[in-house]
Amino acid sequence: MISIIVVFPKQEEADNIRRLLIRNGINVIAACTTGTQVIKLIDDLDYGIVVSGYKFVDMMYDELLEYLPDTFQMLLVASQRNYTDSKQDNLFCLSMPIKVADLVDTVRLMYDKLSYQYKRRRAKPLVRTEEDRKVITEAKLLLMKKKQMTEEEAHRYIQKQSMDNGTNMVETSHMVLEVFK
Repeated sequence: MISIIVVFPKQEEADNIRRLLIRNGINVIAACTTGTQVIKLIDDLDYGIVVSGYKFVDMMYDELLEYLPDTFQMLLVASQRNYTDSKQDNLFCLSMPIKVADLVDTVRLMYDKLSYQYKRRRAKPLVRTEEDRKVITEAKLLLMKKKQMTEEEAHRYIQKQSMDNGTNMVETSHMVLEVFK
């Protein structure tokens, strides 16, 4: 899931941006005033967007940006002179004063980009280790011996049990080895 965090030096600014986004259908999980608060929050999150001001009590936006994992993006809302030299992949900038439509549209575009990345990462095929392959093969051989199955039938059996139990094929293979040995 993609989380959105707002961080500005004044609590009133952070709350106003948070309310503005919520009114426009964007779920914001927190409104912070320091970079440290954001860093603590992102430790428990997978993907997210940080809508940020230029300077906080404890750090600047670029310091906070260094702490963000690859699965996070930052939208910097500041005067244009403060970010002219910023050229980073996970940093987007809006100049002050901002228009509500520009802010909402930019956050939505960033959200869509992160959603696409999230789906692509989840769609990547699982790479099994040699040890995992050995366990699956051993379970198939045991099923072939004990239940007189072909290799294809044994594979389908493990796949079906895996889906029915909500476990991956390696865990299911371990269960098959325990049950049929």
